[in-house]
Amino acid sequence: MRPLLLATALTLALAAPLAASQDSRLPDIGSSAGELLTPARQAQYGGMMLRELRNYGYLLEDPLVTDWLQTVGNRLGADSDNPQQAYTFFMMRDRQINAFATLGGYIGMNAGLVLTADREDEVAAVLSHEIAHVTQQHVLRGVERAQRDQIPILLGMLGAIVLAQAAGGSSSGDASQAAIASAMGLMQQRQIDYTRSNESEADRVGIRTLSRAGYDIDAMAGFFAKLQQATRVARGSGREAVPDYLQTHPVTTTRISEARQRADQLRGTQVTAVTSVPGGERVERFERSGITLPETRSDNPLLPVPVTLPAQMFQRGETGQFGWARERLRALSASTPSAAVREYETLRRQAGRPLTGPQRYGVAVAHLQGGDTRTALAELRALADEVPDNLWVALALGEAESRTGNAEGANRRFDVLMQRHPENRAVSLTYARVLNEQGGRQAGQRAQAVLRPLMGRAGDDPVFQQQFARANELAGDVARAGEAYAEAAYLNGRPEQALIQLQNLKKRDDLDFYARARIDARIAAITPEVLELRRQGIRDPDVERR
Repeated sequence: MRPLLLATALTLALAAPLAASQDSRLPDIGSSAGELLTPARQAQYGGMMLRELRNYGYLLEDPLVTDWLQTVGNRLGADSDNPQQAYTFFMMRDRQINAFATLGGYIGMNAGLVLTADREDEVAAVLSHEIAHVTQQHVLRGVERAQRDQIPILLGMLGAIVLAQAAGGSSSGDASQAAIASAMGLMQQRQIDYTRSNESEADRVGIRTLSRAGYDIDAMAGFFAKLQQATRVARGSGREAVPDYLQTHPVTTTRISEARQRADQLRGTQVTAVTSVPGGERVERFERSGITLPETRSDNPLLPVPVTLPAQMFQRGETGQFGWARERLRALSASTPSAAVREYETLRRQAGRPLTGPQRYGVAVAHLQGGDTRTALAELRALADEVPDNLWVALALGEAESRTGNAEGANRRFDVLMQRHPENRAVSLTYARVLNEQGGRQAGQRAQAVLRPLMGRAGDDPVFQQQFARANELAGDVARAGEAYAEAAYLNGRPEQALIQLQNLKKRDDLDFYARARIDARIAAITPEVLELRRQGIRDPDVERR
């Protein structure tokens, strides 16, 4: 019943402020959606949804995969109709084919969608569509309709997401899931109907964003056609790849045709550049008007020295990391590491040829996850010789070396990566995790030093907080460790646990003034949320058992 409690709690949390805003709202002049929720409140609700999804274990929070998805999303967001909007992109563990957007620029994508795609352009096409839902205020308009009808449609969507993930993509035969789905059926169907009326606009705006960001504009129609075929195959086999109540983005022949027409129209205003790259060709499109080549060196006399701007500032189109991201995701989203290894063997047989480099990397990651570190090490060393500058391979190789007893060699490898990629989140978090696994005070202090540069932008990063907590614990800084563990609990959807941990930590006699002030501030921030949950009769089950 926890999904039902979640939906109920969030429904009540949203209903109260919406009702209050109805009393004080100015008369409608055009769309009043923007009057309902401030950007800060939208971000608050989006963050609450993300924490709850973590609580149920639906997110796949791998630093490399997450940073790749965020990089692609940020490029698209910067070229969207509202480049000032902040976006948070996150990966769902489930292998159903789905993506969704909600308040505050929070956009989720299922692992299954990336595994279905053949190239990054197709993933970007879906992300650009979801970004358009945000920029065109489709979610806010849904909240406006919910306010008029006294039905919190937004929470119907969240409840549908939770139910679909809990059911593993097939709720048939499960009486409790069916009962919950029936109880929430009205609000879910209203959300589906409302979203369908905006799909054309999101496609039109999204393909324009896709074009500006330098991605292949034909990818939207091509991927829609692929999804349509996948849906037909799934239904023909007697199962549903995506439950009906979560199918908020129906693919139709008309929609595919319109996407192709829009691509043809945009192609008339663009120049296409084809570049030979290892493994094939890279296609980039630029607007005919105003094409300029970026200057990478500045001779501004006001600057004390010539400045060379990083090449990343001028990258357009694919990041070149899709293959590695997809295969890492395949390995991490499988039900077990051994299942991932078997999946790769099936892929090899079906293709009738050896696995590609990224696929061999995925097999190595699966072996590493399953504890077969020596097999992983051998494969990763061979790959490192073939692609010596590949960050994905280098990080996995460092992990494998450390777990096979070569901690000194692994740490030297990570130190080099830290120099080449300063303050890179994936590098720092992977290195810190390896050091924490090695254990000991010295490793903890080293992990502290690795993580400190990320502190200013890691306040809402549970992966960072967990590793930072363990590093401080090993180093002997009990207060900092306790704060970080509490923050990790809060970000993972357990505010009551976080509050209890902070209250116990505050009782220590060895806290200095600054630590006590930080702890008091977090207690003050978390307490109202915990009290509201208790008022609604919702308690953390782990706390209840104590």
